[in-house]
Amino acid sequence: HVQLVESGGGSVQAGGSLKLSCVVSGTTASTCLGWFRQAPGKEREGVAVHNSYAAHYANSVKGRFTISRDNAKNSVYLQMNSLQPEDAGMYYCAAGRLCVDLLRGRADHWGQGTQVTVS
Repeated sequence: HVQLVESGGGSVQAGGSLKLSCVVSGTTASTCLGWFRQAPGKEREGVAVHNSYAAHYANSVKGRFTISRDNAKNSVYLQMNSLQPEDAGMYYCAAGRLCVDLLRGRADHWGQGTQVTVS
């Protein structure tokens, strides 16, 4: 049974930073873990993924966001810098077999989400 629990969302001014954390259970080191986001009225967007070997990012966040993964702690993180209003939305931690699917916003499992607001 896969469970993902996010934390770390909040409100920040444009240009600020936030770090999201996600504790994962029921996955293995080969499971792709990542983050996607959804803003009101917009489609779900894959943000960053990590397959225990490499990270991949959506073009919209490259150079600003960093995903990291600690398999020993069953956790995945998303450091978000230089946040802009267009980054606001609900951020979901996600798990799936293929990172390419997670980057397209398609996951086998996801958490309840954590809200990010940028003003």
